[in-house]
Amino acid sequence: MRINSYDFGKIVIDGVTYTSDVILLEGRVNSSWWRREGHRLEAADLEEVVQANPEFLVIGTGHSGAMKVPQETQEFLRSKGIDFAIQKTEDACKTFNQSVQERKAAAALHLTC
Repeated sequence: MRINSYDFGKIVIDGVTYTSDVILLEGRVNSSWWRREGHRLEAADLEEVVQANPEFLVIGTGHSGAMKVPQETQEFLRSKGIDFAIQKTEDACKTFNQSVQERKAAAALHLTC
């Protein structure tokens, strides 16, 4: 799986264009991912990711970084043994492409704001 490009509100993954927030996990794309609070990532929003038990999760916080990842969510990921990075989505896409080659990686990407 490879992210081909990202721009505000649009991401191309393996040649397919998506215009909604996505989770990349185990070689598949969940394009119906949405959070309980649009610009705040809670532990419950990552249930699908945690069940898959990736080694690494890259969180894309949006074009300008508007999505917040509270300390409680970060502590939850640590308690599950999941290494993670929190970056603006453009950088998160690059990190995912590098990481997926090296280990079991997942991504949760907010495409706007």
